[in-house]
Amino acid sequence: MRKRSWILAAVSAALLVGTASGASAETLRGALAKSYTNNQDLNSARAQLRATDENVTQARAGLRPTVAATADAQASRSRTTFGDNLPNQSSRTGALVGGIQINQTIFDGFQTPNNVNAQQAQVRAAQENLANTVQNTLLSTVQVYMNVRRDREIAAFRQQNLNFLNEQVRAADARFQVGEGTRTDVAQAQAQQALATALLNTALAQVASSEAQYLDVVGDPPTQLEAGNLPPSAIIPSSVARALDVSQQEHPAILANQFAVDAASFLVKSAEGRRLPTVAVQGSVNNTYALSDTTPNSANLPGVDVLTQNEVTGTVTARLSVPIYQGGLVSSQVRQAKEVVSQRRIEVDGIRDQVRSAVATAWAQRQAAIANVQGYKAQVSAAQLALNGVVEERNVGQRTTLDVLNAQSDVITAQILLAGAQRDAVVAAYQLASAIGRLSPQRLSLNVATYDPEEHYQQVQDKWYGLRTPDGR
Repeated sequence: MRKRSWILAAVSAALLVGTASGASAETLRGALAKSYTNNQDLNSARAQLRATDENVTQARAGLRPTVAATADAQASRSRTTFGDNLPNQSSRTGALVGGIQINQTIFDGFQTPNNVNAQQAQVRAAQENLANTVQNTLLSTVQVYMNVRRDREIAAFRQQNLNFLNEQVRAADARFQVGEGTRTDVAQAQAQQALATALLNTALAQVASSEAQYLDVVGDPPTQLEAGNLPPSAIIPSSVARALDVSQQEHPAILANQFAVDAASFLVKSAEGRRLPTVAVQGSVNNTYALSDTTPNSANLPGVDVLTQNEVTGTVTARLSVPIYQGGLVSSQVRQAKEVVSQRRIEVDGIRDQVRSAVATAWAQRQAAIANVQGYKAQVSAAQLALNGVVEERNVGQRTTLDVLNAQSDVITAQILLAGAQRDAVVAAYQLASAIGRLSPQRLSLNVATYDPEEHYQQVQDKWYGLRTPDGR
């Protein structure tokens, strides 16, 4: 059993060393920069925003002209049979028509301007939603980064504990062989050794799980990770009251829902515009080439020559349409749009409450985590001192092997609690920054090219033609 324990210890130690030293050490800021660039969910949200930008151009098309080229070809043949022995008659006609048609809406009850305003508000809402997605991605990065560090530390503590217990089993067996110990001491040490082996296996499995989550969020497998640093102090307000005020003004989720209210309000005006008159102008130019030929089926009657003609026509039509009754459809659509505005306003209030709750929770968790770190550090120091004393007392016969094992268990428990508290202190600080709406690459001063959603919007929002995207696709 001792041989198997030493083999397991060597294998697990090799796994930890290989995981930690495969490449240069990674910092939390470096991991945040990588996830900002590589995260698939974040890149998908950026693509979705670029697609939303096109809605403004589509809305503007309502008052832009449409031009179409038309072409028609027509041919017919006929044969007429007369009574009273009159000769039969055959005829054929053909026509080719080509033209251009232009349609221009002059006035549509202010629907197009309101639709454009609504889509512009939707773009602003989508931009704020992207900022919120950035916050969530960066916070997830902090969580997976600190999870990997914590779980690796716990696995290292479990490995140290197993090494210690291996030595205790060896020492207890040696004392038993020379008559200074009992079989009970050996059995107790072996039981703790078996438990430590199982706990080490569990810790290594948790390390593998955390590293997989890190890869999913950051886009690269974790190397050796340095200690997590706190966000810049300027991000965190000095009091919880100030944090609540800042969150209500700056959190992107609140701003996004406020823009959604604006968009819904413009859609109400657009729906009301369907009850107003519309004015449109249509112009067309057509060129028609036609031929006709009528031939009697009699040798005594001469055939008629083929007649051809070419006609060019131009037409301009202005149309005024005044809706009188639309079956109640438009009225229902207006009422529906007004209810949507009410829904959006209620959603703003709900988001505000959620943000307040998140800020208060994050603030309390941060304070508790800071206090826990100090307390667990003192516990680790005291437990280690107690373990050293118990070992010395056991060596002179004043303590039993069970006392040593219990003291060692206290040390490991304190070390694991400290590792968890240190992780929680860093994560809680970033959770607070996210809750108030300030977790962004600019405020964190990340060494990464910042994605500017406004650039693509300005490139496409008033574009009249072209199939290629601004990046050349």
